[in-house]
Amino acid sequence: QVQLVESGGGLVQAGDSLRLSCAASGRTFSRYAMGWFRQPPGKEREFVASIRASGSLTYYADSVKGRFTISRDNAKNTVYLQMNSLKPEDTAVYYCGARNSDFAPRYDYWGQGTQVTVSS
Repeated sequence: QVQLVESGGGLVQAGDSLRLSCAASGRTFSRYAMGWFRQPPGKEREFVASIRASGSLTYYADSVKGRFTISRDNAKNTVYLQMNSLKPEDTAVYYCGARNSDFAPRYDYWGQGTQVTVSS
């Protein structure tokens, strides 16, 4: 089992950057594939980015491709989401999730979320 805690959210202006962090508990972090999701106001949670357990492959939603970068530091049990060129439509609560393997069908563990607000 793993516990996740996100941080790094805040209020920024359009065009600014933010880096979100997700710290994981436990000694088996390197076994988990990780992902970032977001839930805009009044909408359902949506996929943002994911990274394989080894960090060898990453995947992105089309809406963030070229602006966001997911990375992980297995020595620090942390996954990051670097967000550049932020837009008002990026406003959402951002969650990190963990799944038990690269090919597990669902994310079993979630953090509490961190708010990102982008003003125009």
